[in-house]
Amino acid sequence: MSVEQWEDKQEQEAGGQVELFMEALDVDEDVAAVLVEEGFTSLEEVAYVPLEEMLGIEGFDEDIANELRSRAKDTLLTKALASEEKLEGAEPAEDLVAMEGMDNALAAVLAKRGVVCMEDLAEQAVDELLDIDGMTEERAAALIMKAREPWFASSETSE
Repeated sequence: MSVEQWEDKQEQEAGGQVELFMEALDVDEDVAAVLVEEGFTSLEEVAYVPLEEMLGIEGFDEDIANELRSRAKDTLLTKALASEEKLEGAEPAEDLVAMEGMDNALAAVLAKRGVVCMEDLAEQAVDELLDIDGMTEERAAALIMKAREPWFASSETSE
């Protein structure tokens, strides 16, 4: 990657962050650009950075800093609630329900946690499933390994 390509990429990323801040924080382009120039890259950073750090930005007083932090927190909360609502209505995929060792109740619990298909289950670790009622380490490990079987089957056929 050349210096020019790198600079173009940086400029594109900064533009995307400016757009994000403008939309999520309901601020004009100047305020969003200042946040990006000061190194802010996410709403989480705006929401939870120490107040003193925001007060160090030229042109930001305590009212502006608190308002930006409040808007960022509100946006993050709204996104979290929307995500939670989406998961509440999540239905398990056929491959998860039909999987050996799986029952409908467990599949429904997993779907509400964002594990809706075998691939999602395959990406889990045993300890991530242990807080499910009635789940043992052995069952969690067996389910995860069963979900991972297609990974091994596809690597064996490519050899």
